[in-house]
Amino acid sequence: MTQTPAFEDVRLEIEDPVAVVTIDRPGSLNAFRGQTLRELREAFSLAEQDRRVVGIVLTGAGDRAFSAGLDVSVLQAQVSGGPDAARRPADEGGWGGPFPGSPAMADMARMLTWPLAIRKPVIAAVNGVCAGGAFLLAAACDLRFAADTAGFTTVYSRRGLIAEQGVSWLLPRLIGPAHALDLLWTSRLVPAPEALAIGLAQRVVPPEGLLDECRAYIAHLARVASPFSMMASKQLVYQHLQQALGEAVDQADALMHESFERSDPVEGALSFFERRDPRFERLDVHRAD
Repeated sequence: MTQTPAFEDVRLEIEDPVAVVTIDRPGSLNAFRGQTLRELREAFSLAEQDRRVVGIVLTGAGDRAFSAGLDVSVLQAQVSGGPDAARRPADEGGWGGPFPGSPAMADMARMLTWPLAIRKPVIAAVNGVCAGGAFLLAAACDLRFAADTAGFTTVYSRRGLIAEQGVSWLLPRLIGPAHALDLLWTSRLVPAPEALAIGLAQRVVPPEGLLDECRAYIAHLARVASPFSMMASKQLVYQHLQQALGEAVDQADALMHESFERSDPVEGALSFFERRDPRFERLDVHRAD
């Protein structure tokens, strides 16, 4: 297993074919500050570009919380200092993003919904309370596997906030408008079994087996699925949420033609005829940012 020790708030562990990114602030219920979010982005970028990694797991340290969302010290700064304090860079004690309702709110949204743009499968391993901004971060992961002791809450209405930072776009697409409004209006704690029933979580397991379940899922993908195919499918699914059918079909056809230039379809066919698991090429992913 490869560990990256340079971070303060985050741990990154890579063991082919899985990268586990852990928010490592258990004393604060893994709440984020600006540094936490910067380190999360960097850790995910490292994992995405590592050829060994087929999928990434995001979780929280300890057994109490996935993450409580925004760190209370940052919230206090927002309340006491107003919008100007919230806009200060995170390394100066601010959130590093806009105050809710400001014209720059789109920048904040990108701070929490970026897992949608990661070109490998991302699973949120929700090991405890998942609240506020962490709720949105988990919702922006491709799948959510939860411990049976975990709970989800949007928090917003209880703090006098609106459905900000993109959650009003994403949540209805995951669980439908009625369930989304229920969770946003009440800000109640949704236990893991209910999260499974409404489609917010895809699997619920005992806490001690949560990471093993995530690792096993990604190991299965590494054994049977083309990394290029998974990347393309993720791109199409999220982009097609906003496209008309004809445009979506044209885009999918273009990607299908591109895939024929690769070795994967040949290997997929050979593995079928030879009754064995396919041996697909891993992805070489590079980011400019």
